[in-house]
Amino acid sequence: MKRSKSTLLPNGRVHPRFAGLLTFLRVPRLEDLSAEHAPADWAIYGAPFDGGTTFRPGARFGPRAVRDASQYVKAFHLELQVDWAAALSVVDAGDAPTAPFSCEANAQMMTAHARTIGAPSTKLLAVGGDHSIALANMRVAFERAGRPEGGLAVLHFDAHLDTVDRVWGEAYSHASPFRRAIEEGIIAPTKMLSIGTRGPITMEADLEWCKAQGIEIVSSQAAINSNAGLQAVERCVAKAGGQPMYLSIDIDVLDPAFAPGTGTPVAGGLSSARLFEHLRAAKGIQLAGADVVEVLPDRDTSGITALAAAHCLAEILAIDASSRA
Repeated sequence: MKRSKSTLLPNGRVHPRFAGLLTFLRVPRLEDLSAEHAPADWAIYGAPFDGGTTFRPGARFGPRAVRDASQYVKAFHLELQVDWAAALSVVDAGDAPTAPFSCEANAQMMTAHARTIGAPSTKLLAVGGDHSIALANMRVAFERAGRPEGGLAVLHFDAHLDTVDRVWGEAYSHASPFRRAIEEGIIAPTKMLSIGTRGPITMEADLEWCKAQGIEIVSSQAAINSNAGLQAVERCVAKAGGQPMYLSIDIDVLDPAFAPGTGTPVAGGLSSARLFEHLRAAKGIQLAGADVVEVLPDRDTSGITALAAAHCLAEILAIDASSRA
């Protein structure tokens, strides 16, 4: 029997988008896949943890808000000319269990859970939660990519570097996931690009540590006012050279005008359109996994932050689908 690869989405002109069970992008639940379906290409799952935040809490409610906002996101990508739902099998794998009072214990619990999601070939897209949840997802992405020598390449969109060693003695907060991932050999710092960084930064030493590791940094201003960001994405893709790449999007890369609902907002960020332009420049990468994090619904005016995050999910899937074409 031929096994289907495509995602079966409800027809929005038959089944209203304001009705039915909420799943990310209206994809089927993992447990509802029938035997005739091949293993899912992607599993989207919530990571409702914000114990690692250093300012406003509340991102633990982000996955619920993004699921809700994603109901009107559609599958055909106009710019990339690809229907990700037809090209990929995508499922909602529910939410990961959490350890609300310990960042390190939560990372361990999430890692163990993520290893059980889907098949070994299934790529994982984690929806946070604060950025600390990325470490667990990167660990499993690295494993499922075959533990590439030197680690995963990384494309990182964020107002912050997230490479701080410790904050108040905590080594696994949302300020540190990439530092820990570098130490664990999961990612290759010389093949990592961070876009959207803006100040003020707590201390210059944070910036100097990144430069010493070989991480390329493109400031928000450079990405907004020139083609420096787009050119850096092209360099990052070229450096990867077909090596598996991890994609991480902290929604605070966007200016608070476009994403007010986040825990550590910084003025002077990218617009949604500019972010998507940079994401689409990564077409052709071999994605190993991804995350979209830091949506804080209580601060979200009219749900626009959750909506932007929901569109990021579709952009990630469209990039992968177009890269397979």
